[in-house]
Amino acid sequence: MANTSAIPQQSDDRVPLKTWIGVMGTILGAFMAVLDIQITNASLRDIQAALGATLEEGSWISTAYLVAEIVVIPITGWLSQVFSVRRYILVNAAFFVFFSMCCAWAWNLNSMIVFRALQGLSGGILIPMSFTFLLTNLPPKKQPIGMAMFAMTATFAPSIGPTLGGWLTENYGWQYVFY
Repeated sequence: MANTSAIPQQSDDRVPLKTWIGVMGTILGAFMAVLDIQITNASLRDIQAALGATLEEGSWISTAYLVAEIVVIPITGWLSQVFSVRRYILVNAAFFVFFSMCCAWAWNLNSMIVFRALQGLSGGILIPMSFTFLLTNLPPKKQPIGMAMFAMTATFAPSIGPTLGGWLTENYGWQYVFY
């Protein structure tokens, strides 16, 4: 019999670079979706003034995003099975970027609320789909690393959002909050 102890064992826990790039992409998407919840808060007064909205009317700018995001999260699993995970993530990430730009181009309060709701619908899937990607593409021994990376972005985004939003508004204008 041959001595097999001298042969290095191939690990099944190796993760290809392509998968790590996918992990970073989905985590970035989740980071942006969480960031977008908070980033407008520091700029809300400027946005309201630009759109001619009262304080009560302006609160719908944040509410529309949150409500849309909450509505889409529970049905994300089913929709990802209907459209395929890859297609569902890519299309919604593109829509999220598009509707973010539309928010910067909003011409009145009604258009801003519609664009924020559409941004919330497309951004709301990025959070649960990040979890799905981590759990389905990383081996069990690497999943805690992926979840820790996700947790860092999920806690960092709401922390930096108001500061970043205020800085962008102060230096460039409220539109840059959405770019």
